[in-house]
Amino acid sequence: MTADDDLHYRECFELRDGSPAILRLMRPDDKERLIAAFAKLERQTVYTRFFAHLKELPAGPLDRIGRIDLVRLAALVVTVGSGANEAIVGSATYVADTAPDGVRRAEVAFTIEEDVQRQGLAGRLLAALAGIARRHGIERFEAEVLSANASMLSVFRRSKLPMTQRREGGVLHIEMELGRH
Repeated sequence: MTADDDLHYRECFELRDGSPAILRLMRPDDKERLIAAFAKLERQTVYTRFFAHLKELPAGPLDRIGRIDLVRLAALVVTVGSGANEAIVGSATYVADTAPDGVRRAEVAFTIEEDVQRQGLAGRLLAALAGIARRHGIERFEAEVLSANASMLSVFRRSKLPMTQRREGGVLHIEMELGRH
C-alpha cells in the first residue's frame, strides 16, 4: 500500500467466531453509528477508554470525523452488518504532532465493544493504524492506559513494537517505536 491508498483503506475479514467484518477508514457518515456504538458500551469500558464515566460520546471525537487527513489525524473503524444495519464494533484513532525531540509521534486510543472483545480486533486495528502512520511519517505511538487494563497492555506487548512504559499513579504512559520509513 502507498500513502495515497490509505484514504481508501478497507479490509474485509472474519471475526474469530466466523462473522464477516470490515476494517476501514472512518467516514463523515459514521457519526450516528459512533453515537449508537458508544450508547451500547458498558460503563467500565467507557471508563477504561476515557478515564471518566461519561453518559454520551464527547463532542471532540465527533467533530474530528471530517478532519481525517492521516498526517495529523486518523481514525479506523471495524463494522459488522451492511447498509442500514452496519454497526461500529471497534475503533482506533491517532492524533499526531511533533515531539520536542523532533520525532513525529501520535497519541493512539482504542475502543472495542464488549461483545467482540478477545477476538483480535484491537491488535488488527493497531497493526493497520501503525502501517498508515508509518506511511505518513509518524515514528512513535504514545498511549495513556490504566494500569488495570491488562487487555490493552497485552495488545501492545503482542504487537512486537519496541515499547517503553512509565507509571504515573494508576496510569501507564506507553511509547511504541514504529521506526522510520
